[in-house]
Amino acid sequence: MKDTFFKYIHELQDSITSKLEEVDGKAKFQEDLWERPEGGGGRTRVIENGNVFEKGGVNISGVHGKLPESMQKYFNVSDCDFFACGLSLVLHPKNPMVPTVHANWRYFEMYDKEGNIVNSWFGGGQDLTPYYLFEEDAEHFHQVCKEACDKHQLEFYAKYKRQCDEYFWNTHRNEARGIGGLFFDRCQETDEMSMQNWYDFVTEVGNSFLNGYVPIVEKRKGLDYTKEQRDWQEIRRGRYVEFNLIHDKGTLFGLKTNGRIESILMSLPPHVQWHYNYQPGKNSDEAKLLEVLKNPISWV
Repeated sequence: MKDTFFKYIHELQDSITSKLEEVDGKAKFQEDLWERPEGGGGRTRVIENGNVFEKGGVNISGVHGKLPESMQKYFNVSDCDFFACGLSLVLHPKNPMVPTVHANWRYFEMYDKEGNIVNSWFGGGQDLTPYYLFEEDAEHFHQVCKEACDKHQLEFYAKYKRQCDEYFWNTHRNEARGIGGLFFDRCQETDEMSMQNWYDFVTEVGNSFLNGYVPIVEKRKGLDYTKEQRDWQEIRRGRYVEFNLIHDKGTLFGLKTNGRIESILMSLPPHVQWHYNYQPGKNSDEAKLLEVLKNPISWV
């Protein structure tokens, strides 16, 4: 399974970066191959200063070796080895009318000292972080997520949409990071779902990503915007940074397993603002977004 999924994310990285370069029309992804001293490595691809994307990355990695003691405590296991691979992407567009997007699809195995698999699971998801709320964009993104889920189990969308709303929640701000999407983790073999079934589901979601995001980018990338709207985008990007550095489990795992710091922090936007106690004007477009972030709703 690990070889099959590792091959899949290599191919998915190629298809996503090729399409995003086409959408941007100017910038190209720079590729950076890296190795992890303890075992494994990755292929980082970063795009910067494009017509559409101010900064973004589409990264894959496959790392293995002894599970660090800090992660043994986190997983509540004794001394063991591990393998983890995945694709993680974040795209920060220049135009504040275009939403930031994040996605991740991953696979994990743990082994005893004889090399036998003692546990394995899939995880991942995709979520949207707009700066200005276009309801039809939110509905489109969630509809694509729902259609991918419905091909496997009808209860998946509601379950993983709820988990996404709960996970991407800035508890210290009492607001969502964005308008959600899907989030699933520890997807293990059960009587109803084999690991092949989970693979089919996770790759279905991965394959849906471009259909969910690119039409929104194409629709919004040419819209005019003001300096004040750009300032709002950078203020909201600050909330994105706060979530990734305070709450995000993927960031924690990368740092705890001696991952490559440049790849882990690729998700941080290049220009951010923090204003003391900033409050948008009453009944403004900015306030409309905050209302939804404070009270997540159903989009489909």
